[in-house]
Amino acid sequence: MDLLRRNRRLRTHPSIRAMVRETTLTPDDFIVPLFVAEGKRLRDEIPSMPGYYRLSLDTLAAEVKSLWGMGLKSVLLFVKVADSLKDNAGAEALNPDGLMQRAVRTVKEACPGMWVMTDVALDPFSAYGHDGIVAHGKILNDATAEVLAEMSVSHAQAGADMVAPSDMMDGRIQVIRQGLDAAGYTDTGIMSYSAKYASAFYGPFRDALDSAPVAAEQVPADKKTYQMDPANRIEALRETEMDIAEGADIVMVKPGLCYLDIVREVRDAFDVPVAVYQVSGEYAMLKAAAEKGWLDHDAVMMEQLLSIKRAGADLIASYFARDAVSLLG
Repeated sequence: MDLLRRNRRLRTHPSIRAMVRETTLTPDDFIVPLFVAEGKRLRDEIPSMPGYYRLSLDTLAAEVKSLWGMGLKSVLLFVKVADSLKDNAGAEALNPDGLMQRAVRTVKEACPGMWVMTDVALDPFSAYGHDGIVAHGKILNDATAEVLAEMSVSHAQAGADMVAPSDMMDGRIQVIRQGLDAAGYTDTGIMSYSAKYASAFYGPFRDALDSAPVAAEQVPADKKTYQMDPANRIEALRETEMDIAEGADIVMVKPGLCYLDIVREVRDAFDVPVAVYQVSGEYAMLKAAAEKGWLDHDAVMMEQLLSIKRAGADLIASYFARDAVSLLG
């Protein structure tokens, strides 16, 4: 063939492929989710998330030092709360000496430079496993938002750099921003779960925190009245636009792989950093397939992460962060 342009010329060798690569991953791209539980010297593997652990505060300190040494600069904290501390009002979430508050202080003492994000939602503290207060057959929106604002202030007081509301209550970003500002925490950021879908991919995460929703007071055992319908696209843009207007500094799409079309649309529509949460179900599926020998774990992991970055993500919250950075060298 008499061709002037042959695209394969730029694929002939690893060096040229690396030179012209459009999308790259670095440690700066990752947020590391960490699960914290009470105890001593606890490193409790989560059965549905092989290779991932619940950590006590002492092992949390060692973990963040290790992550920092790898070049990972941000963690997102989640806590597993004892059933005896759960209620329908989130009282333990506001405890200044609660597990989340102590976890934040632990990370900051162990690794002052680590950027600490905290989960802001009531489901780990709820007797019903819901992200809000349950009453009269509903998840109460406005009353929940007020508690979330108090919760955010408590996290900021403990030293959190950024709060991450994952609840999907209407207007909660505005209420949280106002609460933080009124308490003097104007520099505390908000990473909003702006387009969080009512996905079937969250099961292992709920196992990790014992936070699965249960039917109660005529409220079903799902989160479809507040998380988004997976069928909807335009709604995600509307949710994101509202969160930015209310004060969100970073917006998030969750889950990852099934929603990369949403990631691209959010990236194209808004001039703020976009995060993606590669969720527990995505992690567990690859681990299971790799264990069976059906997939090459590392190759598929890196391909998935690159696809999320290529779709427009500036940041990726991923349980693969440590493994991926190890491969990046």
